[in-house]
Amino acid sequence: MPMRRAAAVTTRWHVYASAEALADRAAQVVIRCASEATAQRGAFSLVLAGGSTPRAVYERLRRLPADWRRWEVWFGDERCLPDGDAQRNDVMAHDALLAHVPIPAQRVHRVPAQDGAKAAATAYGAAVGAAGRFDLVLLGLGEDGHTASLFPGRPVGDEPDAAAALAVGGAPKPPAERVSLSARRLADARQVMFLVTGRAKTDAVRAWHRGGDIPAARIAPPGGVDVWLDAPAADGLCAGRR
Repeated sequence: MPMRRAAAVTTRWHVYASAEALADRAAQVVIRCASEATAQRGAFSLVLAGGSTPRAVYERLRRLPADWRRWEVWFGDERCLPDGDAQRNDVMAHDALLAHVPIPAQRVHRVPAQDGAKAAATAYGAAVGAAGRFDLVLLGLGEDGHTASLFPGRPVGDEPDAAAALAVGGAPKPPAERVSLSARRLADARQVMFLVTGRAKTDAVRAWHRGGDIPAARIAPPGGVDVWLDAPAADGLCAGRR
């Protein structure tokens, strides 16, 4: 199924010398966003991404001071695997961050993906639909341009009336069944940050930078998006290095 033409969105590109430098700085920015949100609104709502690059950020976050009890944690997507499976995003986030900080359990909203994609999408969509605007959404980028579990050639839910969460079947990467927040719901955020490292992502980054219609480009919040890259992922991209 062809995707709709991507909406225009401001994309800010930030290149760091190494994955380690990117993770260090990203963790500091998350803490700053949390501090600003709690000061202004009394709470901080954060959407977590899966993958090795976000994991490095989470491992740094747990060593920084924060008003953890005011955090509200959501997940951008989840694999339909048994609860506690090591390949689930919520297990990675627990091991890297959540087990080490005092965020109240009732403020960590895991996707019930063990119930199957359709049932989980319905339940999670209802929960996240009542959550209001996110303060910060963290996302990754796949080699094919996918983000969360929004894959090329498939609906990404960027229509104004799209559901908050989508049931994903036949995903090109195992497991085939997943649940993903829609592009519309991911874009309902005050800030969106993509964290991208490694030379394997270069082609997807170049396609995006050239205006290619990849799923990541469908995330179109009013304030634009920030794409954080290490030097291998950027590979000649014209952006300031830090």
